[in-house]
Amino acid sequence: MIADEIKIKYIGGATALLEVGGLRFLTDPTFDPKDTKYDTGLYVLHKLTNPSVEVDKIGKIDFVLLSHDHHFDNLDNAGRQLLSSVEKVYTTPTGAERLGANAVGLKNWETVELQTMDNRVLMITGTPCRHGPVDGDRGPVTGFVLNFKDEVQGAVYITGDTVWYEGVEEVAARFDVKIVVLFMGAAVVESVGKAHLTMTVEESLKVARLFDKATIVPLHFEGWEHFTESYPEIENKYKDAGLIHRLRWATSFA
Repeated sequence: MIADEIKIKYIGGATALLEVGGLRFLTDPTFDPKDTKYDTGLYVLHKLTNPSVEVDKIGKIDFVLLSHDHHFDNLDNAGRQLLSSVEKVYTTPTGAERLGANAVGLKNWETVELQTMDNRVLMITGTPCRHGPVDGDRGPVTGFVLNFKDEVQGAVYITGDTVWYEGVEEVAARFDVKIVVLFMGAAVVESVGKAHLTMTVEESLKVARLFDKATIVPLHFEGWEHFTESYPEIENKYKDAGLIHRLRWATSFA
């Protein structure tokens, strides 16, 4: 099953390299240097750390799994430039319209099939997200489930920038998930509201209990000023909850 063989390497923020079946994927590419600031007119985002690898040293990427294109902590300037070099960019339908070219929009529960280098079929399914509270959703955003065709067990779920809500529960009802790549950080941009836009650690514990057979791999928890919970909060609360054995930190790209 895919969860037994996928390799996940951490690059920074919401960006990770996934390798499986001879294919290389990037989640939410962000490769700008630290101290870059992004002034949208409504708010300013401040990047605090460098990626663990420079974009020109990462090697060939086949596909990008882009939760959304309209926030710089999920797609920054260097990440946007990378998109033209990959075969396909899977993202939201609205994002695909904005990006054009090789971008493909996935509706909730829509699936595409990819041929792997070892002649298997990898399925990518779009999953629902809610990027903030009901009355302050900053979406649209998508998550992804990856599994091999005809294998019902051991899927990999990439949550994207979502809070805890019924859409996450529906993923659990539809798929047997063994790895959750969980976007966390409790992101708060006070100029647009005080509510968190991504999962808190407490919400992530609900995810861990819901996907009770899954390993939890955090992403989107450090490297940006608007993230309000990071490594210490995650470690400590998982220990307190008796779930530290379920937590796995992805190895940095080397």
